[in-house]
Amino acid sequence: MTTRADFTDEEWVRIRRAPFVAGMAISLADPGGPIEMSKETIATIRSATNPPSREQLLAEVALDIQAMSQQKQNPLKDFKLSKDSSPGQQVLDELGAAAGLVSAKATADESAGYNQWLLATAQAAADAAKDGGFMGFGAKQVSDGEQAMLDQVKATLGI
Repeated sequence: MTTRADFTDEEWVRIRRAPFVAGMAISLADPGGPIEMSKETIATIRSATNPPSREQLLAEVALDIQAMSQQKQNPLKDFKLSKDSSPGQQVLDELGAAAGLVSAKATADESAGYNQWLLATAQAAADAAKDGGFMGFGAKQVSDGEQAMLDQVKATLGI
């Protein structure tokens, strides 16, 4: 059983913010208006505080995220996108790094659960708001850009 104590503070920050980075990946893939962004953010928070399985590691991450939310702390405050490469690639690199940290120290089940959680969070953000159409008619639940990013997230996480 892997716990918070198995990681350095820097590693834990990356592991804890990864669900939010997964949601951000969708927002960057197909930026919408403020309403779409709000819906994606809410879906990301819900998914980030409710892991799909009950491994100790995932529960500790979710509890830490809940505590940060209650204290109105930004889990992405230390994550900065640079102008050196595409934002989408930077997000994918961050997700891969977080998954790698978990994979190196956690059990196979915990690592798989963590990766599934990251993907579920990205999917929740993608499903949060319809895209395109006129007044909701002809809109798609997941845009082509969002689907492409979901596919890249899956590949990055080895799912």
